[in-house]
Amino acid sequence: MKIPSSIWTLIIGIVLTLVSLWYGQNHGLLPIPASDEANLVDGLFNTMMTVSVGIFLIVEGVLLYCAFRYRRRPGDNSDGPSIHGNIPLEILWTAIPAIIVVGISVYSFDVYNTMGGFDPHAAHAAPIVQDMTMAPAPSHNMPSIPGTAIAATLSDRDALASNEDSSVIPAEEPADVNIKVTGLQYAFLFNYPDLGIFTGELHVPIGKTVALEMSANDVIHAFWVPEFRIKQDIIPGRETSLRFTPKTPGDYAVICAELCGPYHGAMRTHIVVEPPEAFNNWVKEQQIAQSTQKAQVIAMNPDNSSLHQTPRQYLAHHAEHLGITSETLHQLHP
Repeated sequence: MKIPSSIWTLIIGIVLTLVSLWYGQNHGLLPIPASDEANLVDGLFNTMMTVSVGIFLIVEGVLLYCAFRYRRRPGDNSDGPSIHGNIPLEILWTAIPAIIVVGISVYSFDVYNTMGGFDPHAAHAAPIVQDMTMAPAPSHNMPSIPGTAIAATLSDRDALASNEDSSVIPAEEPADVNIKVTGLQYAFLFNYPDLGIFTGELHVPIGKTVALEMSANDVIHAFWVPEFRIKQDIIPGRETSLRFTPKTPGDYAVICAELCGPYHGAMRTHIVVEPPEAFNNWVKEQQIAQSTQKAQVIAMNPDNSSLHQTPRQYLAHHAEHLGITSETLHQLHP
C-alpha cells in the first residue's frame, strides 16, 4: 500500500517537532543556573535552540532529499523542468521566519525587562562620576570599635522588613546587599558602604537581592558571571547598575568581558555565594580585621594624616590583603 505524501509530511513533521523539543531542553550547553535571573535567560535560550534545531533539520533534510531525488542520472544530459516561481511557497517561507523573529524579539524583550535591564533613558540619565579616582577607602568612615555605627546586618534587615506592610509594593524594592564595584586595570574592587567593608573578593548571601553600582577607573570593563547569566559594562565617568539574586551556593568566577588592555585575560576574581549565616560571619570577620588595620595605621600616624590618604596611598598598606599587585596600584590616579 502506497502511503500518501500528506501522511509522510505529517509523520516527518511530528518527528522533527519531537526531536527539536527534546534537544532544545536537553542540550547541556549551559553552565549550572546559579541565580534567579539564570532561569529566565535559560528559558529564552532553550526556546531559541528548539526553533533553531527544527529549522536546521528541515533545511538540511530538504537539501539532502533534493540532492538525492533530483540527482543527475547516468546517461541523462537533459536539463530539469523550468520553474517560474511559486507565490504561495514564497509567502510561506517569508511569513514563517518573520513570525519566528518577532516572537523571539518579544520574548527576549520581556526577559530583559524582567531582569531590570531595559530603560531607554538610563544611558543618558545615569549620573556622571565626577571623581575619576576610586571611591574613598572604607577606613575613612569605619568606626574604631568593630560593629558600631555600621548598618544592620541581614538578620536586622529581615526583622525590619517583617514589620512593614507587605501589601505596599514599591516601584523598585531596595536590595538586601548594596555593593559599589570599581573596575580598573586589571582588578575588581568591592566596597560594601552599608557594612564598612572594602575587599577584592565578592561575597553574597543566598536568596538575597544584590545591587551593584559600578564605575571604571580607566577604560571600559565588564562584570560577567556566566553561571548567573548576567553581564554589564563598566564605563569610565558613568555609573552602571546590576541586580541579581543568587540561589546556588558555590564559588564562581567574575570575568571581565571587555578587552581592557594587554592583561585583560587575567582580570578576574571570585564571587562566593553562601548561606546568610555564613555571610554574616564573613561580614563580622571583615569588620574586625579592617577595624584593626585602621587602628594600626592610626597608631603609626598619630597626626591622623592617614585619613586623608589618596586611594593609591591607602591601598599600598592593604595591597597584599586585597590581592592587588603593585602594577595595579600604578594604574590609579595619584
